[in-house]
Amino acid sequence: MVRQLAFDLPLRSASGRADFFISPANAQALATLDAPGGWPQGRMLLIGPEGAGKSHLAQLWADEQGALTVFAAALRRAEVPGLVAARAVVVEDGEAVGGNPEAEAALFHLHNLAAAEGALLLITAARPPRDWGLGLPDLASRMAALATVQIAPPDDALLAAVLVKLFADRQIAVTPALITWLVARIDRSLAEAQRVVARLDAAALQQGVPVSRRLAARVLDSGT
Repeated sequence: MVRQLAFDLPLRSASGRADFFISPANAQALATLDAPGGWPQGRMLLIGPEGAGKSHLAQLWADEQGALTVFAAALRRAEVPGLVAARAVVVEDGEAVGGNPEAEAALFHLHNLAAAEGALLLITAARPPRDWGLGLPDLASRMAALATVQIAPPDDALLAAVLVKLFADRQIAVTPALITWLVARIDRSLAEAQRVVARLDAAALQQGVPVSRRLAARVLDSGT
């Protein structure tokens, strides 16, 4: 028997931004980021697989804190004082500094200066620091000591809710049965949900047919 999914997840809206769906996959991470006053030394590492919603969650936090956001691979030591002056910083894709001496040195300096100045620092990554390939021992020890919160891949309820919203954003009416069918067949990734909805929308327009389970089966089987 196919289990139908309920779509009555709570919604979180902040500062006029798009709704953020809360589920067991992200609830702990959300609660942790909502209380930066409780972070040890004001620093936190947010870990989760690609497509789990780390960037979305980090952006919500950055908006609330007035934080500056920078990608780890683009970090330069000369820019660190300006980042810390904002009092809150998000570093995306922390693992990207591994093997990049300039970026590693900049992240080390950012970590230390944020600590000295009492600025908040949030770093996102897909893997724990031991797997970043860090060449700077002092940075490796600092990153290993960071408090960590994890965001899991989307569960069925979250993936279903996101699919419903993505279709609604495109003004496409779909049935709960189609959502259930898609949830059982696509990768556990919010990015994959976006790609699938875009592919179905394009195929429906091209073929002049509504989005249906039959169309979804053809599109997913084709791999295009």
